[in-house]
Amino acid sequence: MLITVDETFDNDHRVVSKRDGHSGRFTFSAADAGQHRICVTADTSAATGGWLSGAPAGAVKVTLDMAIGETSKIETEDKGKIQDIVQKVKDLNGRLQDIRREQVFQRAEFRDQSEATNSRVVRWTLIQVAVLSAACAWQLSHLRSFFIKQKLT
Repeated sequence: MLITVDETFDNDHRVVSKRDGHSGRFTFSAADAGQHRICVTADTSAATGGWLSGAPAGAVKVTLDMAIGETSKIETEDKGKIQDIVQKVKDLNGRLQDIRREQVFQRAEFRDQSEATNSRVVRWTLIQVAVLSAACAWQLSHLRSFFIKQKLT
């Protein structure tokens, strides 16, 4: 049997939707004051034990403990889990900072490589212009001397 637990807030805004096995613990911490609705639905068609499991079909036992206030028994029991999550978030933030530093380094390296390539292209273009200018000047002087020899000018 699968249990689906949904928590909705004022304007049918879904805060939590969790689907779990036939036993488990669901903890909700309200961030805002207001009317919260909790819906517990049992899905008997997804029974893990089948109809021979010995449990009566559709039998659900729900124990609801509500603690109101800043500190409660539920919060102290889940503090270790929250600390694990906080540590994982800190580790992920550290990895994110490492990735950002690597991107900055790669961006600078790419810029340097791009500038070096650009300067080589400009140098090669200037060499080609110089060679073409020299060839043009040589051809013009050769044609001029050819026309003078042939007395065409």
